[in-house]
Amino acid sequence: MLKKRILNPLFKKLNTEPQFHEQSNAQDIELKKQDISSNYDQNLETFQSIFSVPKNTDIKVREFTIRALNCRAFIIFISTMVDIQRIQEGIMEPLLENEQTSGKIADIVSYPVEKTATTIGEITEFITGGMTALFIDGDIQCHLFETTNIPGRSIEKSDNEVIVKGAKEAFNERVIDNIALLRKKIKNENLIVESQVISKRSRNDVFLVYQRDLANDELLQTIKDKLTSLDTDRILDLSILEQYLEERPRSIFPTILYTERPDRAASFIEEGHIVILMSNSPSCLILPATFWTLMHSPEDHYLRTPYGNFIRFLRLLAFLVAVFASAFYIAITNYHVGMIPPDLLMAFAGSRERVPFPSIIEIFMMEIAFELIREAGLRVPSPIGPTIGIVGALILGQAAVQANIISPIVIIVIALSGLSSFIISDLSMNFAIRITRLMFIFSAGFLGVYGLTAFFMVILFYLVSLKSFGTPYFAPMTPHFFSSKDLLVRHLPIKERFRPGYLKPKDMVKQRKE
Repeated sequence: MLKKRILNPLFKKLNTEPQFHEQSNAQDIELKKQDISSNYDQNLETFQSIFSVPKNTDIKVREFTIRALNCRAFIIFISTMVDIQRIQEGIMEPLLENEQTSGKIADIVSYPVEKTATTIGEITEFITGGMTALFIDGDIQCHLFETTNIPGRSIEKSDNEVIVKGAKEAFNERVIDNIALLRKKIKNENLIVESQVISKRSRNDVFLVYQRDLANDELLQTIKDKLTSLDTDRILDLSILEQYLEERPRSIFPTILYTERPDRAASFIEEGHIVILMSNSPSCLILPATFWTLMHSPEDHYLRTPYGNFIRFLRLLAFLVAVFASAFYIAITNYHVGMIPPDLLMAFAGSRERVPFPSIIEIFMMEIAFELIREAGLRVPSPIGPTIGIVGALILGQAAVQANIISPIVIIVIALSGLSSFIISDLSMNFAIRITRLMFIFSAGFLGVYGLTAFFMVILFYLVSLKSFGTPYFAPMTPHFFSSKDLLVRHLPIKERFRPGYLKPKDMVKQRKE
């Protein structure tokens, strides 16, 4: 009985609290749909309640009398997001001192009025975005001033997509700067920047950037519908939005390209892709993305064609080594010893003579150790990160070999596959290769080359089944599309006449024949 007396009130409270929150949210939504009043005191009370004044210390409300109109007024703004000096000199002082009686606020203040609004919810969104709102007694409109001044870092180099030849600019957290960087590279009146608000509480701004005369309307509408259908409280960064937009968020392989480079984004826009920017995110998403776009690097096109092709073949070779080297070593040493030349086999046998573990255990132990060293080098402070990576690898490898735990040939195989994985510049694809490599190791440990081949076919079938917003993952290779064929071999720029056919752009030809 005592237990019931204690638990019953708790259950009642848990059952009633969600209903209370739902009612509270419904009331807030209903309030924000309403128009502001012409009554000064009512507007003041409403917005003080919405922004929890004076509890909210950075929400500032200034009450005064407009001298020219001889009526009461107040302004409200978020002090941490605006330029206080511009508000004081351009808005407050003219309203307090100017005696001009034209009746228009735009003629009184020296600061331009950005827009007017009447809905409480709309005005609230503008204020939280950094604008200053002016309410006048007897006026049913609110006057809004663009006074936003949010601190942020300047335009810097990209840390994750480093290139030797080409532009060095990278996106930052100010979406205005990011849009300006794209417009600086694409000086075209057909470049469209559409804004859309996502998430119910955070109300984050998302911007779709595309060429009006290139982007496929069906693809554009699909992306808009996907953004509109999002029903969540907050999405603070493009990395999180990427997971909401993917058709298969649990897939190992990425289907959206994430980049920090405006030059790379601009090149994709001119092909017919659609770019997504977001406030507070120093990057962009490129839709759709195929396997080949994730494997390419922006430096491929900055280098002369022979050099660019050399780097591409080197990257493809590194991709194969990173995925198959460890698994192939296990397969031939455990199941297919006859594939190894006798002299090399004797060298392998001599190096593994005192090692107590089978080769799959050796490889697995060193793979885990390599991943630990790699992650440790990234997470520690930057001045000592490279030191930990180099010293850790040398000490760990040398000690393991001297203790007869690991054979020297395994150290070579792991180092080769690990270094090869660094050549893949895309972070998501890099993770996919590292995880796939472990799967290949287990498959080779069970059935040798046969297990390796069988799992390769499974992965290949899986990749062919992937799509990025309706675009096949291996397009334009399979299924075949008529396009510039910029896949394994990069052709001369003068020979690249067509845009990617899988995008179905409105203008397929990007370069006419002479």
